[in-house]
Amino acid sequence: MNKVEQNKKAWNLLAEGHFNHYKTQFVEDRYQFNPIVLRELGDISGKTLLHLQCNTGADSIVLARMGATVTGVDFAPDNIHYARKLAEDLGVENVRFLTGDVMELMEIHAGKYDIVFTSDGAIGWLPDLNRWAKTIRHFLKDDGFFYAHDAHPFFLAFDEEKLNQGITEIKYPYFSKEPDEDEQIGGYASEAKEAKCYFWMYTMGGLVNALSRAGLFIEFLNEHDRCAPGMGGSATDESGLSYYPSLEGALPLTFSLKARPVRRTTGR
Repeated sequence: MNKVEQNKKAWNLLAEGHFNHYKTQFVEDRYQFNPIVLRELGDISGKTLLHLQCNTGADSIVLARMGATVTGVDFAPDNIHYARKLAEDLGVENVRFLTGDVMELMEIHAGKYDIVFTSDGAIGWLPDLNRWAKTIRHFLKDDGFFYAHDAHPFFLAFDEEKLNQGITEIKYPYFSKEPDEDEQIGGYASEAKEAKCYFWMYTMGGLVNALSRAGLFIEFLNEHDRCAPGMGGSATDESGLSYYPSLEGALPLTFSLKARPVRRTTGR
C-alpha cells in the first residue's frame, strides 16, 4: 500500500468520531469558525467555492451558511459519507461533497470556481505542492481567488511536547524531503487511532514558489501567533484561538495566504 492510500485508510478511521464531535458542536451552537479566516475571507455570499481536503465538512457547512455555494472534496470516502450526513442533518442544502484526491482532481472533476479554499491541517498531507498549485489554478476563474490558512511550517519543525513548556527544540527538519511516519492519527476532534500515516513537511518558500509557478499572484501572506484549538497552543485567548503564553509574539503558529490568477496582458 502506498503512502497516500495508507493515509486515506487512516483518515477513514477518524470520520465517524469527527462527525459526532462536530455535529454536537453545531447542535449546541458551539462550533467556532476561525475568526482570522472569517475576517480575511470577507463577504462570500453568492460565490461558488471549492473546499479542498474538507474532512467531514464542518467548515464547508459554515462557508455555505455564509452564502456561498460550496463543493467540498476529500480523498477519504468515509469523510465524504459523514460530510453529506452532517449537511443533511443540519438542513444545509447549498453544499455538496465529492470523494477525490487533490492530486487527481483535475482528471475526475470539472468546473470553475470564484474561490478555492483550504484550511487547518491540510497541506502537510500532500506529497506534491506543484501538482496541488496547478490544481488550484485549474479550478479558479480568472477573476477568482485562492485562500489558505494552515500551520506555519516553522512551527511544525519544533517538538510539540516541549513547546507546552516554552522550550523551542527542533524535532522535524524544516527542509526534509521525506515524509514523517507516525503510528497514530487524530486526537484533536476525536479519540486518536492507531494507524500508520505519513506527513510531508513543507516550507513557506515551497508554497509560494509552487503557487507562483502555477500562475498565481500572492496578494497577501500573513503570519499569526495563534491557531485553532486542537492545533497547538496551551492557552486560549478571548477570540477562542490558542497560543503559547511564553512564546506570544515570538513564534508563528499559522499563516494565511490569498492569491489570484496572474492577469495576462496582450502585447502588440
